[in-house]
Amino acid sequence: MSKLDANSTLKRLRNRYRLVVMNEDTYEEVVKFRLSRLSVYIMLSSIFVILTVFTVALIVFTPIKYYLPGVGYGNAKQVRNFKNLKIKTDSIENALIYKQRYLNDLKKVLEGSVVKKDTNKLEIPKLENSDE
Repeated sequence: MSKLDANSTLKRLRNRYRLVVMNEDTYEEVVKFRLSRLSVYIMLSSIFVILTVFTVALIVFTPIKYYLPGVGYGNAKQVRNFKNLKIKTDSIENALIYKQRYLNDLKKVLEGSVVKKDTNKLEIPKLENSDE
């Protein structure tokens, strides 16, 4: 394989091509473009950059940013209030669980459905895979 030098690559990028759009019925040229690979590359790169800038501007300068998860927009006071509310909610949830357990145990005691365990008769659990 022969090596491509930078000069021949640049020449290939600058070669001119003609893009013609023709009417199929009359073979009349509707539109004619003179293009090169370099101009097509520059045009596509420019479109990509413009779309990227437009998307970033749309997110930064509109309220859409508040709908993106994990971005963390908002002032410090809102973030602090959110964290405090989350901590309070977790502690209230834990307290509710503990109170529900207490009420369930109290209900069992009042109904008399609590099984009394005799501490004098302790059973030693046997291992299933023991060789005796």
